[in-house]
Amino acid sequence: MEKDSLGEIRVPAEALYGAQTQRAIENFPVSGVRFPPVFIRALAMIKESAALVNAELGLLDPKLADAVMQAAREVSGGMWDGQFPLDVFQTGSGTSTNMNANEVIARRASQILGQAGTAVVVHPNDHVNMSQSSNDVIPTALHLSSCLSVRQHLMPSLSHLHEALRRRETELQDVIKTGRTHLMDAVPLRLGQEVGGWAYQVSQGLDRIGSCMPRLQMLAIGGTAVGTGLNAHPEFGGRVVAKLSSLTGIAFAETGNHFAAQASMDTAVEFSGHLKASATGVMKIASDLRLMNSGPMTGFAEIALPALQPGSSIMPGKVNPVICEAVSMACGQVIGNDAAITVGNLHGNFELNIMLPLISRNLLESILLLGNASRLLADKAVAGFVVHRERISALAGRNPILATALVPVVGYDKAAAIVRKASAEQRSIREVAAEMTGLDVGTLDRLLDPRRMTGPA
Repeated sequence: MEKDSLGEIRVPAEALYGAQTQRAIENFPVSGVRFPPVFIRALAMIKESAALVNAELGLLDPKLADAVMQAAREVSGGMWDGQFPLDVFQTGSGTSTNMNANEVIARRASQILGQAGTAVVVHPNDHVNMSQSSNDVIPTALHLSSCLSVRQHLMPSLSHLHEALRRRETELQDVIKTGRTHLMDAVPLRLGQEVGGWAYQVSQGLDRIGSCMPRLQMLAIGGTAVGTGLNAHPEFGGRVVAKLSSLTGIAFAETGNHFAAQASMDTAVEFSGHLKASATGVMKIASDLRLMNSGPMTGFAEIALPALQPGSSIMPGKVNPVICEAVSMACGQVIGNDAAITVGNLHGNFELNIMLPLISRNLLESILLLGNASRLLADKAVAGFVVHRERISALAGRNPILATALVPVVGYDKAAAIVRKASAEQRSIREVAAEMTGLDVGTLDRLLDPRRMTGPA
């Protein structure tokens, strides 16, 4: 039996958590979805840093602080992941998960002190949560965990995709293909130019994400309940931020306004928007590859993606563009998460946003999905697709839209007439143009050379 301010409640004997966590288990059986491990890791880092700062400020006994820090490090190392069972759909401030961390760390710290011969009971609120509130801890954990995930996972994955595309861009500069606008034939371009466009999209995504990082590195810790810093030492927030910077190697800073940092998740919305923009770019690349791979008999059939698994339970020999489809679904989820994050930020009522768990979960999932999808697309689609060079070259050479190159010489109307006649009579543009314009063969060969139309290599 455990006690809290509401009375007694039964808690599993083997659990490190206590009454408040147990109440939340019973209150919120919504989805079975938990906070991602990186969020719990960030929460534990905050508790470790807070204990150290409180000890340095003379507010917390050093031996007790050491035990709290050791317990927090165990949590951040993943040792006690099973002790964080709460559904992400819970109280809007994330108080349940903050107290889950406080209770686990307090119980484990008490065990550590007992093993050292010190019979002290560490209190989850008075000691582990000293100088803090869920209202500043959870927004801090949101920003901290996002920054960790971006640095360790997202940026390397997007950079990996960018590098894979740049390699293929260089390899494929000699392949002349038919361009398409509105899914209809257009003037030629180099396949390397097309792939280079994809690479540039990814690089812009990296730039957008990087531009938001200084705001994501602003932390709310120190504001406590409503932003005033009640019950916290005036130096507490800045000192904790410095400890977190030292722990992670990321240049965090204390927020310039604690009231805004707790009431509004504007930076999360901005950052999610950049993730969404990158996701749409990655989805466009996956879609183009899928269309170029279509066929093999009746589609574009310009490339062949790697054959990774049978594509049909009924049609033998069928192979589908499974990676492109999986990547597109992941990107679609990122776009959906952005909508939920936007709705979440609308619920910043007065001094607190009350959809912090939703925003945290969705933002971290978007980072994970976009990173994984980018790496998957790079390794299992971009790196290994084979170009059907002869088919591409033949189609580009027969493209009636090549007549566009005649416009500066014969005018738009004459060029359009040449296209109509060539298409109707199933003849080449060069042959019909020779009849209708009087241009010599050498001039026509030069004007209608697809390679010339693509600009410098």
